[in-house]
Amino acid sequence: MSILVTGATGTIGSLVTQGLASAGADVKAMVRQPGKRDFPAGVTEVVADLTDVSSMRVALSSVRTLFLLNAVTPDEVTQALIALNLAQEAGIERIVYLSVIHADTFANVPHFTGKYTVERMIESLDIPATILRPAYFMQNDLMVQQTIQSYSVYPMPIGSAGVSMIDARDIADVAVAELLRRDEASSALDLVTLELVGPQALTGASVAQTWSSALDREIAYGGDDVAAFEGQLASYGPGWLTTCA
Repeated sequence: MSILVTGATGTIGSLVTQGLASAGADVKAMVRQPGKRDFPAGVTEVVADLTDVSSMRVALSSVRTLFLLNAVTPDEVTQALIALNLAQEAGIERIVYLSVIHADTFANVPHFTGKYTVERMIESLDIPATILRPAYFMQNDLMVQQTIQSYSVYPMPIGSAGVSMIDARDIADVAVAELLRRDEASSALDLVTLELVGPQALTGASVAQTWSSALDREIAYGGDDVAAFEGQLASYGPGWLTTCA
C-alpha cells in the first residue's frame, strides 16, 4: 500500500513527494501530464485528473494514505469532493488535506470559502484526517520579485499588524510528518486541525527591510493601498481570485 500525493508537481506537492521518498515511503505522485517533472528514485508517477472519476479510481487503487492538495481554480471544491468521495469508496482512512489559515473566518474570499467547504465535508462525513491550515507562503513573494527589483518597492499591502508568513518547506515537513504518522498507525486516527504559521508576524516595513538586505539596496514599502494593489493583480490571475476582500 502506498501514499498518493496530489498536486505533486507544485510547490508543496513536490516537496512532500521528496520528503516522503527520503523517509523510505512507497509514494505515488499524481500528475495530469506525464513527464512534467523528475521525481526521486522509487516514486511512481500516476497520471490522473481530479475531475475525472475513472482516472481517480485507478490512482486511488492500492493506496493507504492520501495527501489532498487542490489547485486554486474555480472548481477546486468539486475536485476535492470527488477525491474525498472516491477515497471513501476505496476505503482510505488516512488523509492529510491542505487548506488555508482562517478558512472559517474570511468567508467573503472565494479561495477561503472553497477550502472551508471541504473542511466541513471532512467533518460531516467523519473522515479521519489532518487538516493543515498554513498562513501565507513566503515563496508567494517570488511573484512580485521582478517588481521589487525593477522599482525598488515592496508592493504587497500587508500593513503594520503583521502577517505570520511561513516557508513552503516547513509546510511540507509538517505534511510529511502527518502523512507518515497516519500511514504507520495501526488504525485510523482522529480528525485534527493544525494551523501553520511562521515564527513571527512580518509587517510591510519589515519585509521591505528584508528585501533591502537581500538585494543590498534600499527597498521601500509601497503602502497599504489595497485597491491599487488589486488593480495590479489583474495581470497575474482571474478577477474572481485577485479581488481583495
